[in-house]
Amino acid sequence: MIRKVFKTIVATHLNGAAVHGALFLFRTIASLELIIVHGFKKIGIGVAIPEVVPNPLGLPENLNEILAIVANIGFPVFVILGFLTRLATLPILAVTLTGYFILHAHDSLLIKDVPFMYSLVFLFILIVGPGKYSIDSFIYKKIPK
Repeated sequence: MIRKVFKTIVATHLNGAAVHGALFLFRTIASLELIIVHGFKKIGIGVAIPEVVPNPLGLPENLNEILAIVANIGFPVFVILGFLTRLATLPILAVTLTGYFILHAHDSLLIKDVPFMYSLVFLFILIVGPGKYSIDSFIYKKIPK
């Protein structure tokens, strides 16, 4: 009995409902956080005036703003749904890594920790994938082998 409890506590099981449920919650909460905290203020929700989107790469202003909005609102919805999840993380990572390595390159860790943490989260999702509770998993099951 004690051995079974100990094994349950220390063993890593990468299959099963708990892991897939955790992946679903992880990608959903992280994406909602990105949408609510960073996405909405770019379109003026919850703030007096929309946030001015930084343009460290010198892109045309409209393109830069559209990319930032889509990466902070549109693609996180795809991640929540688990639809084209790995592909959807790429524009999010482009924005967060640009923030970390270019926009906040000379800032203290207290400032650059936000894009760093978002980058880690979405890099993890890129590598691990969305899990079983996703549209991607449903589509993959339907593809003939």
